[in-house]
Amino acid sequence: MRLLPTTRLQALRAVSLLALSAPLFAATEVSNFVLLDQRGTAFELRRSDARAVVLFFTANGCPVARQYAAKLKVMRDDYAARGADIVMVNSSSGDDRASILKEMRELRAPFLPVLKDDTQGLARHLRVNRTGEAVAISTKDWTVFYRGAVDDQVIEGAQKPAPTERHLETALTEFLAGHAITTAKTVARGCVISFDGGEGPDTAPVSYAKHVAPILQKNCVSCHSPGNIGSWSMNGHRKIKSMAGMIEEVLLTRRMPPWDADPAIGKFANHTALPLADAQTLLRWVHQGAPRGEGDDPLASLPAAPPPSWPLGQPDIVLRLPKPEEIPATGVLKYRHVKVNAGNAAPGWVGGFWVRPGNNKVLHHVIARVIGGGNRSERAPSGIVEMFVAWAPGATQGAFPPNSGKPIPANAVFDLELHYTTIGTPQTDQTEIGLYLLKEKPALRYESIPIANDTFEIAPGDANAPVQATFPFRRGATLHSVTPHMHLRGRSMKFELLGTDGRREVIASVPRYDFNWQLTYQLATPRKIPAGSWALLSGTFDNSKRNPANPDPNRTIRWGDQTFDEMFLGFYSVTWDPETAPTPKAAAAKTEE
Repeated sequence: MRLLPTTRLQALRAVSLLALSAPLFAATEVSNFVLLDQRGTAFELRRSDARAVVLFFTANGCPVARQYAAKLKVMRDDYAARGADIVMVNSSSGDDRASILKEMRELRAPFLPVLKDDTQGLARHLRVNRTGEAVAISTKDWTVFYRGAVDDQVIEGAQKPAPTERHLETALTEFLAGHAITTAKTVARGCVISFDGGEGPDTAPVSYAKHVAPILQKNCVSCHSPGNIGSWSMNGHRKIKSMAGMIEEVLLTRRMPPWDADPAIGKFANHTALPLADAQTLLRWVHQGAPRGEGDDPLASLPAAPPPSWPLGQPDIVLRLPKPEEIPATGVLKYRHVKVNAGNAAPGWVGGFWVRPGNNKVLHHVIARVIGGGNRSERAPSGIVEMFVAWAPGATQGAFPPNSGKPIPANAVFDLELHYTTIGTPQTDQTEIGLYLLKEKPALRYESIPIANDTFEIAPGDANAPVQATFPFRRGATLHSVTPHMHLRGRSMKFELLGTDGRREVIASVPRYDFNWQLTYQLATPRKIPAGSWALLSGTFDNSKRNPANPDPNRTIRWGDQTFDEMFLGFYSVTWDPETAPTPKAAAAKTEE
């Protein structure tokens, strides 16, 4: 028998692996996905209220794809009222959203959505290899009922004066009329999509031990390990392979790792999004069949997670619930307020905090407000003042900005606001909050300004209800972070500054808000805010039946404490300029719809 050279043998193994794995991960049901279009608006497949969604794959500069932009714009307008939504998808690794917007302006279709498939994960999932291919999806069962060319007018290097077969229009018309599809598949004519392999060539096998395990260990294992918040543990290849389909899904839907800020707007010090090359490597591995490969399993031998501790060291003050809180198995619970004595004999300044939840399964959030000596808050119960500490899953905690702090009076008494959710079995919780004192009074006072609109009203079924709120900065300040807060119907939120020179600057945009993670976005470079500037908070709610988290799409929704109500609240966390730092009254947000 003639032996093949090593390089040829490796190449054949790679090709065989890809061929054999294709049926395992073939998309019989199209997975949900979330992509941002050229203007930063999130599109989620499972949120579409159309009966059919058509994805047309394109790339900047592709002659075939460019020919169809104007045609698809007309079709989108025509079929919208008939129950179909048509969008374009750019899976080219050489294009970004700015260049896509420029191209669509040149093609005179600037408002035709072009979704940026930055990981190329959607093209992989749907097995799309060329531009010019249309994929039509039924939203009844999320299956593909047509894929192929829009029509037969344009092919590589040639073009007819007019099409003789309008494949996509025929399939859409038949589908919307409830008829069988005459032709469910045709050959798409377009430019070949070159796939980026992430850390290696796209065709090369991905090593679990060398490539996949290190990515997971760096970005995922801290939560997906015993005793931590992840729903399952990444404790070895066998378990991870069994969840390979879910890994693909959470990457396509931008759910994991938790990070919802628009990557094209702002830079943040606590950025946790998965690097693009790492995401591409994971997706390539999944589509190769999630093979074990050679080498030891780095995740099977990880030591057990250490017991919970204080990452910043032993706190100067520990606010601990006097006794365990009893949480019943079922029901909707009112907010609880528990008074805790700090036990500090002298006044001082706090420079940071850390929250140790007693029970992550049921603690939705905890807010500590100092009674006396702080800023009165209109959102708090009578007699309670400034929000001193706030925590929810995903919240940022630690030291306040350099040379800043919050004052604490002697013998301070704190009100701990506790929100619990039930999980089907009785639970207990005894959460602790650690406060770290500064040795001397800092130069700057740190404050989180709540900007809110509590007069909004969201109609039943409204999938994109807009809400706004504003706040005037009468004093100069430095902005360090922003934090959005909405409930289960929250869809998006944007933080802006309106300058004294009339300029409008987007500080951060969260096009896909996720109530499960109360994330704070810390600016990589703090932003000066001149006196006379305004903060503008804008966002949208989805009160439709397509929102999978919506408790009741038939209700009119207003402000309320419970998660089945809503809040529109964003925090601008600032340090006030020293020359204008007399104790400011609590930020009273001017609201407007």
